[in-house]
Amino acid sequence: MGKSIVNFLRDSWIGNPEKCACADEISAVSYRELWEDSHTTAYNLLKRVQSGMPVPVVMKKSCMALKLIWGVIKAGGCYVVIDPLLPKKRIENILNTLEAKWIIGEQNIRTKIPAEIQIYSGEKLLRPVNGDRREVDKRTEQICDIDPMYIMFTSGSTGEPKGIAVSHRSVMDFIEYFTELFQMEEQDVIGNQAPWDFDVSVKDIFSAAKVGATLQIIPKKLFSMPVQLADFLDDKKVTTLIWAVTALCILSSTGALKHKRPEAIKRIIFSGEVMPVKQYNLWREYYPDAMFVNVYGPTEITCNCTYYFVDRLFDEEEVIPIGIPFPNERVFLLDDKDCLIENRKEEKGRVGEICVSGTAVTLGYYNNQRATNAGFMQNPLNEKYMEMIYRTGDLGYYNQEGLLCFASRKDFQIKHMGHRIELGEIERIAGGIEEVERCCCLYRAGEICLFYEGAADRKAVVSALQKKLPVFMIPGKILKVEAMPVNKNGKTDRGILEGYLE
Repeated sequence: MGKSIVNFLRDSWIGNPEKCACADEISAVSYRELWEDSHTTAYNLLKRVQSGMPVPVVMKKSCMALKLIWGVIKAGGCYVVIDPLLPKKRIENILNTLEAKWIIGEQNIRTKIPAEIQIYSGEKLLRPVNGDRREVDKRTEQICDIDPMYIMFTSGSTGEPKGIAVSHRSVMDFIEYFTELFQMEEQDVIGNQAPWDFDVSVKDIFSAAKVGATLQIIPKKLFSMPVQLADFLDDKKVTTLIWAVTALCILSSTGALKHKRPEAIKRIIFSGEVMPVKQYNLWREYYPDAMFVNVYGPTEITCNCTYYFVDRLFDEEEVIPIGIPFPNERVFLLDDKDCLIENRKEEKGRVGEICVSGTAVTLGYYNNQRATNAGFMQNPLNEKYMEMIYRTGDLGYYNQEGLLCFASRKDFQIKHMGHRIELGEIERIAGGIEEVERCCCLYRAGEICLFYEGAADRKAVVSALQKKLPVFMIPGKILKVEAMPVNKNGKTDRGILEGYLE
């Protein structure tokens, strides 16, 4: 394995230079263009970028943005995509964390960028200049695989942006196994749903580069127009969806797949939230021969740490497992006393915190040692040598087949009426009710609140829950919503739901 992710792009450029590397709404670029234009960008950045230096790219995703990202990487920098539509205050907080003196962007975002921070135009950085471009190769050769390659900002449960720094080694190791396990190849067209400041995009961008596939950027507006989205996927011959669960549900729950079944789809990999069994079964009915994979993992462990090939229909009250660890990763459960919950008959169903070690564990939170020390720590089971683990804050258990299953977030485990309750368990039961398409459970002011989308009558929902849940788990409030709100990353927006309770 090479020292940097640049080897992925180099191999695809050499292997098939005229192959389409990326396409957006208005343009497309070949691997030759991507290689050459990113080289130009890197050359123009050499004097501004030091090894591992974070470089904010404040742009919408596009072929141009992809060239700039690769240029930052080739120059030895660490790319940080920032959505220009974010609130000004959040952009400022991110730039303060990065201690940024300049960014890559366009002048139309000037009002959101502090006056003292310089903006370098993407078009200017892509403009060829006279000089020895071999200097770029020299800089790339100096990259060490433990250098940070990208930083993704997540607010987590605190509301404050924390930048997760991820190394070349972690990404290369993960993408090598990801593309091999899921049989990705040069002929694939990967339909990019995820924003590029969300780590699902890493699987799209760098899987495509690894195997020489085409990255097809899907216009954001289409996720509000499911029928047109289905048409787009079919027209572009998209073969691979690496999507958030909620994004997949947009197509299945609205009936868009009845209008148009995109013919080329053969691989559906989902993550981010628990997949409602009802929605998965709908997808399986339309694509009985496709590969379905449930992948799990927080941003702090480089995209995903477990996977499960979903190869059958599930009963609506069954739990789809998150499966087994990716190669070269160790995933295990710790109880409240930091003792190991073993995968054996006596401990099936016992809930513990999901913890991860291996090369996928990232470099921690950039410029935030306090937060890093809280989540990344020495493995309490290992007293012999240094072994960093990440404590996910997620709860899981082993099922009867020995597969790992997600229970809920620690944050979503509540004490109510003297009982310990997993809100995810209520969501699972409610999601299985006839004519309930999607649902979400919150706990507010000592009361369990259930929101649901679908044609089901509220009284029918209450009646169905009463038949399957004990009294203390029945939500005090059950609210029907026209559509489950979704955040920019494609997940259920719990903040908006909380606002409905005001």
